[in-house]
Amino acid sequence: MPQRPSTRRLAVLALIAVLVTGCSQLKGSTAAGAVEKPSIRVAILTTVDLATLWLAQEGGYFKAEGLEVQTDVGASGQETLQRMVSGQDDLALSTYPLFFLAKNSGTADIKLVADGTSASPRSNEVVTVPNSPVKTVNDLVGKRIAISSKNAASDVLTRSVMHDHGIDASKVQWVPMPLPEMGAALAQGRVDAAYQPEPFLTQAAKTAGAYPVVDAASGSTQAFPLTGYGATAKWVQDHPKTVQAFQRAMVNATRAAVDRSRIEPLVVRNAKVDQDIASLMVMPAFGSTLDARRIQRVPDLLQQLGVVQTKIDASSMIAPQAGTG
Repeated sequence: MPQRPSTRRLAVLALIAVLVTGCSQLKGSTAAGAVEKPSIRVAILTTVDLATLWLAQEGGYFKAEGLEVQTDVGASGQETLQRMVSGQDDLALSTYPLFFLAKNSGTADIKLVADGTSASPRSNEVVTVPNSPVKTVNDLVGKRIAISSKNAASDVLTRSVMHDHGIDASKVQWVPMPLPEMGAALAQGRVDAAYQPEPFLTQAAKTAGAYPVVDAASGSTQAFPLTGYGATAKWVQDHPKTVQAFQRAMVNATRAAVDRSRIEPLVVRNAKVDQDIASLMVMPAFGSTLDARRIQRVPDLLQQLGVVQTKIDASSMIAPQAGTG
């Protein structure tokens, strides 16, 4: 007569079944092996482009992948890039043109790790105020335009839309400054127009009466890739499981970001904006997985504008992309 299994043995078998089921459900680093660096630092800008990263932090998507992500706020995409290249931070959110220029100039061997945002209609605009001499896009000739930094998306997109309207961008006086300062600079007459992404776009409209001159995401830059996450090629090579864990978390957070009600509270808390501004903002198009054909638009525009002289192959800069299965 067969022996009946003991209560203890049944309990052990049940525990094993639970553990096996749990492991099979894990999409993160536990199933694939521990990440090389569980705690990483990401240099960021306090723009709406960070919404999916904030969601990955607060929604537990990084934690599920065995990651703890700390952020280091910079004033511009150039600053976040420099912090990453210097080793102060592991990854950086920056605008795509700056990544390509760093690679092209030999400043750093950059790998693009994950997508951030693309420009949606009216999410990034060149704005003016009632007391400015700029009333239309044609008035931008010879005027002072605030941008976040030279050759960043703010600069490149503004030049592109000016080119589309037959305006000579070489006659503009570009005034680099931190994004949060642009609204006051407009109101005080220190600049005549400014490139503004959200939430600064809606803030400037509320505090300075700013209104759009031209949509920076129009014409040649419609749905243009804006921001992404990059790291040095060596860091990516040395931390492949960490990179894949970060990518999977961002994919899942981007899927969850379709629910605007999950995004607005994050923007209020992390970007320090009022709830009414958060509710009025135009969101960019959030992304996660990088597509070489889409990203190729960035170096092609840089070449068209004469910022770089030779063609840059975007696919060579894209790190292997992790799936979620």
